[in-house]
Amino acid sequence: MDPPVTDNVYLPKIAVLDRVVDEIQDVKTFHWHFEDAREQETFMRFRPGQFVQVSLFGAGEMPLSLPPSPTEGKTFFTVRRVGSCTAALHDLRPGEKFGVRGPYGNGFPMEAFSGKNLVFVAGGIGLIPLRSCIMYALAHRESYGRIQIFLGARTPKDLMYRDNLREWEEAAGVECHLTVDRGEDGWTGNVGVVGSLFKKEGVRVPVENTVAFVCGPPVMFRFVIRDLSGMGIAEENIVSTLERYMKCGVGKCGHCCIGVAYVCVDGPVFTYRQIKKLGEDI
Repeated sequence: MDPPVTDNVYLPKIAVLDRVVDEIQDVKTFHWHFEDAREQETFMRFRPGQFVQVSLFGAGEMPLSLPPSPTEGKTFFTVRRVGSCTAALHDLRPGEKFGVRGPYGNGFPMEAFSGKNLVFVAGGIGLIPLRSCIMYALAHRESYGRIQIFLGARTPKDLMYRDNLREWEEAAGVECHLTVDRGEDGWTGNVGVVGSLFKKEGVRVPVENTVAFVCGPPVMFRFVIRDLSGMGIAEENIVSTLERYMKCGVGKCGHCCIGVAYVCVDGPVFTYRQIKKLGEDI
């Protein structure tokens, strides 16, 4: 008898680009679907915080976060143009094809956070991996306590997912606070680093029974961690994602190894306590 056919984890599935949405300068959102409808159905079991490996034929392969929540029934990436692979993706037109394999990684354990207050803190494109968690939490609103979103950007033009921001600002039981480093004509919101939002009048970040999600540039991360720790939020209740060049995605190539951990398998989601133990300076 022939041995059973197993799925090749290194073989990408064919995806088709549907449409492209401009977000901010050099950042676009790419909506797509699998050519095989069965692959699409299976893929929608992914968890918030997981990632995929995307193949641009003739250019290479790269890891990308999944910003949609599985509750939305959508597949898309949000990507900044920074290198040859991202440039190849930015040059694609609707109807063209590329490869996707995954999802990979541990993801955010949203079910384990049931009953807790959720505090989301993002800087710039750090909102990309957190968007999935926010949308998941809103789709299961009854499962969580208070939900607070703190988002910082360089300028008002650098605020991403504008439709979602309006939705979050208007959602019942959700606090959405925005700030920019430099205000422009017409901007009436807060000006300052994202941590300055914690000190705004009327803002109170709960400490007890709270999980804080933090994603953004390293300098922003360090200051936000200091602020959250100063409030009394424990290191094991602060979660983030680590970014590394994850070539295989399944813990075989060693490119993403940090100490005893493989970011592609043990992460990319880690608590701040785990990050400190790894000796990682972010």
